[in-house]
Amino acid sequence: MHLGRVIGTVVATEKTPNLEGIKFLIVQPLSRDGEPSGRPVVAADAVAMAGPGEMIYFVGSREAAQAMSETFVPIDHAIVGIVDQLHVEPLPKTKRKPKQ
Repeated sequence: MHLGRVIGTVVATEKTPNLEGIKFLIVQPLSRDGEPSGRPVVAADAVAMAGPGEMIYFVGSREAAQAMSETFVPIDHAIVGIVDQLHVEPLPKTKRKPKQ
């Protein structure tokens, strides 16, 4: 699963029949600190409630197709949850071995 923020919507005049009624959104992937990370992707809204500005989590590949009510549809990414609150623990500091 990946953290992301919805930054826009996609309007498709034609879709495969299995995707009729499914909303497509543009998602900016985020790092664990909430900063943009990588290029935006288009994701199908499997929760049917996500909207612009919301922080979400999404899946890709086969998991995306399985997240939809009609499984194995031709999509690459799917929104599977909306983030209500985010708390990030600091990464543990690793001890470096002294060079010998």
